[in-house]
Amino acid sequence: MAEAAALHVRDLVLHAGATPINQQFGKGEIVGLAGLDGHGQERFLKVLAGLDAASGRVEVRGPSGTSIVSNFRRAIAARIVYVPRDRRSTGIFPSLSILDNFAMATARKDRRYGLISPAARRARYDYWQKRLSIVAPNPEAPITALSGGNQQKVLLARALAREPDILLLNDPTRGVDVATRHVLYGLFRKLAAEGMTLLILSSEIEEILVLCQSVLVFRDDQIAARLSGTEMTAEAVVAHMFGRSA
Repeated sequence: MAEAAALHVRDLVLHAGATPINQQFGKGEIVGLAGLDGHGQERFLKVLAGLDAASGRVEVRGPSGTSIVSNFRRAIAARIVYVPRDRRSTGIFPSLSILDNFAMATARKDRRYGLISPAARRARYDYWQKRLSIVAPNPEAPITALSGGNQQKVLLARALAREPDILLLNDPTRGVDVATRHVLYGLFRKLAAEGMTLLILSSEIEEILVLCQSVLVFRDDQIAARLSGTEMTAEAVVAHMFGRSA
């Protein structure tokens, strides 16, 4: 028997006059979001993360019951974590070290007797550095000393250290090299296999086809199609993006 859906979206309206969005996303799913820029897919992701508001209802159902996501704090409490697209302006803190950038979201977990434990913080970083293959010999170095791909890995490590059930990724491989992409693809598949729900907005259709089990195609602030299986082709995605028959 299939597991109950982890995330439910009910009657979500992104723009006046748009068709309400009703979707559910199960544990272990990787779902892609596609569409022309400005057609609602990014706002949809931010609404799920509690960073934007829209009419409707976002629910997370877990072992302890149902949580309603109405703002960022409630999203975090429901174990939803969002990774932004533009790491330079909305992700990294360029004046801080690699370790500080990584650890700022999990300071409570690293406290011992009311104080931050450097050993606990470093142990957490070392675990994620190894799992994401972050090339950063000195964690005290400024994060700007890293390549773009390794900066992105630090952002992902920071997000994953929160131990989310639902991970929202906004163009996570943008501006990274091919080798880093394949590391991230492998990581995303492992996280899904462990039961995490991943929603991935990507500007590259081929990436969605390779990585995701289904894709939501957005047009005019509403979902034009949800494709999966043999219907999930580049031609079909493009056709729905432009409002044509596949």
